[in-house]
Formats: sequence, C-alpha cells, structure tokens
Amino acid sequence: MLNQFSRTQILLGEEGMDKLARARVAVFGIGGVGGYAVEALARSGVGTLDLFDDDRVCLTNINRQLHATHATVGHYKVDAARTRVHEINPDCIVNTHQMFYLPENADTIDLAQYDYIIDAVDTMSAKLDLAERAFRLGVPLIACMGAGNKLDAAAFEVADIFATSVCPLARVMRNELRKRGVSKLKVVYSKEPPIEPQEDMRTSCRAHCVCPPDVSRKCTHRRAIPGSVAFVPSVAGLILAGEVVNGLTKGDTP
Repeated sequence: MLNQFSRTQILLGEEGMDKLARARVAVFGIGGVGGYAVEALARSGVGTLDLFDDDRVCLTNINRQLHATHATVGHYKVDAARTRVHEINPDCIVNTHQMFYLPENADTIDLAQYDYIIDAVDTMSAKLDLAERAFRLGVPLIACMGAGNKLDAAAFEVADIFATSVCPLARVMRNELRKRGVSKLKVVYSKEPPIEPQEDMRTSCRAHCVCPPDVSRKCTHRRAIPGSVAFVPSVAGLILAGEVVNGLTKGDTP
C-alpha cells in the first residue's frame, strides 16, 4: 500500500522498513545537529524516538536549528521537535525528556532499552559518560564531534574515534576514552580547523541575552560562544541519521 515511506522502501525493502518501525532510538541533544538527525529518522520511519534536552528554543537558534522558528521561540526543544515529528509520521512514538544529561543523572536512564543512540550534545562529561555506558552495555552509539566554528559541510567523515585527526574535541575524547577502557566509538567529525569566532558585542548574546528567564545555561555563562551556520550542523545531523538507519536495517552497527 502506498504510504509516506514508499520511496524509502524501494531502497530498504519491506524487511528494512519493518526493522525501522520496530526500532527505538535515543537522541541526546536536540539542537542544530540533533534536530536534523531527529527529522531524518522520523522521515525514515523509525517507530520510537526518545528526545533528551532541557533547553528552550532561542531567537539565535533560528539560523541553524530545524525546529526553531519565530513561532517556537521559548518552547522546549523536545516539544517543538515532537510536534514536527508527529506532523511527519503521526504513528511515531515520541518520548520527550526535559533533562540535561550528565554523569550525575545518568542512572535515571536505562540505555539498554535503545537499539541505537545518537550523541549530539556539546558537553565533554556527558559525551564521555554516554560513550562509556553504551560501550559497556553493547548498545550501538554514534557521536558527533565539534560542528561549531566551521564552514565546510563537505569535510565531515565517519570513522572510529581512534582513527580521527585534527579535531580538538576528538583528540580529548580519544585520550579520555583510553583511560576508561573504551576501545571503539563511531563518530562523525571534520578535519576542518575551527575558525576563530569574531564576537561583536553589538550583537552578542553576552550583552543582549534573549534566553527565557528560566534557562539555566545561558550564553552569558559560557567561556566562549561558538559561531554556526545553517549548512554545517545540518549535514552532520543527516550523516548521523544515515549511519543509524543503515545500521538498523543492515546490521552494520559499531
């Protein structure tokens, strides 16, 4: 029967679509990278999505985050993403978790229930904890390395983290994962050297913060505010989703 996934089924077959419909995928971080990953998973027919983020849509997210529009400013990102997913596939089960994943609250989440995990967070402690816990449990996980301060969307590669180079975030992750006994981690990363951000205080979030009052991690608290564009994090997110879909349907997991 003709449906919204008919063109996908031409490539993946009925068995592949059934695998996606039965799959449960967790996405940690629903921003510029994670939002596009969620979109692609929804359009691919993944049956259950768990979305983790406690942030609200900010005016400055509109330049790169799929669910960020003037209509959704102030909304929780997980809620805005859930609404969008249901407009694409009303049958998709979307579980939203308004939380910022950290080692301190990690025990509240059973990662073993997921068929695949996407790490699109930007906090080192959270990335390391997710990678270690998933590795111990044998749950497939793919992580995005730094996508901020970059302009070359064609520079992204998929590799094991221990085969990466240039990316500063991947370098730190490699060293820390070795200490934790984690021997592999599939990542999306770029060898493009980060561009030095040119912050202009006339338009800077530090001087003109527009975050909702109850947001705990405002840009005014950051050591550095990265620059970003529409076409770099989106590509990273789509690559993440593509790896997940291929892994779920072909058994090509990390």
